[in-house]
Amino acid sequence: MQHPCIAATVFGTSFVARPTTPTSAQTIVTSPAHSRNSRLHFDLTTIQLFIAVADQGSITRGAERLHLAPAAASRRILELESQLGVSLFERLPHGMACTEAGRALLAHARGITHTVQRMQDDAASFVGGDLGVVRVAAPKSAVIQFLPFDILRCATECPGVRIDLQEMNSQEVQQSLRRGTVDIGIYEGSLGVVDLPTAPYRSDRLVLVVARGHALAKRKKVTTEDVLDCDLIVLGESSAISVGLERLAEDAGRVLRMRMRVSGFDSIAALVAQNLGGGVMPEAIAREVAGGSRFVRLPIVGEWAARHFVLCHRPHGTLSSAALSVLQVLAQNAKPESRK
Repeated sequence: MQHPCIAATVFGTSFVARPTTPTSAQTIVTSPAHSRNSRLHFDLTTIQLFIAVADQGSITRGAERLHLAPAAASRRILELESQLGVSLFERLPHGMACTEAGRALLAHARGITHTVQRMQDDAASFVGGDLGVVRVAAPKSAVIQFLPFDILRCATECPGVRIDLQEMNSQEVQQSLRRGTVDIGIYEGSLGVVDLPTAPYRSDRLVLVVARGHALAKRKKVTTEDVLDCDLIVLGESSAISVGLERLAEDAGRVLRMRMRVSGFDSIAALVAQNLGGGVMPEAIAREVAGGSRFVRLPIVGEWAARHFVLCHRPHGTLSSAALSVLQVLAQNAKPESRK
């Protein structure tokens, strides 16, 4: 019986991944690893096993995840290494760790599994009567401030298209775009650009939120120096605001006075309300979570407080018609007549 094949390219070498059940025998067709025209033949279970062993640091635990016998799993990994012509793992006394080549190829392996998952999701969407699934990734700031309006517009202008919205920080959005696991991503522009098509999206401005009893509460506005002098309650270290504050302190030859790290703006507001420190957040979000009489929202003087979000996407030729429709709606926000 002829099986459907998944074709892809790893470092210029083509391969065909043939789906099989975990218990089926694997047929390996080898050719010189150094040949640019060599074709690699392995099934998706082997790719999933490679990822599982890398994640677990152990053949035994990786095999358990896929319900394989350890001996069969070990044989699959050895065959994969033979075909690729490189060692994927260092064999350690108490486990396994990826080699440099293994780490590089692991990213491709994850991309393959994400592609297959997207294919399954899209197929299920069409079976359910939808016109397709579009994966959009964005940071919390964009999700709260902008995307509710834009997704509503998409629902009106792109009926039948389902949006899978994934909230993550801007650095994770960029990583997802590079891996190809999302169709469209929105990220904060100060983190640099991804080598993919981009367009301006929206802008916001940061403010310093303090309690009524804080030493800065009677100010009309604050400077960069005021912010750096303040004990701050900040988001996780990978968030764009935290990265920006740490960069700001470093440029000034200062150490950021970070009192606590939390996961959300509402948590910052709860701690600020008790006068445990100040919090930096977008003005629109500050109005929502720190709009009561217990808080003072202070504009920050400085170009760094103005943030510009970027709309980024996979190349047009790789996007489905559903993704292109959603992209067109989101791109309208760069136009003057769009809602800001």
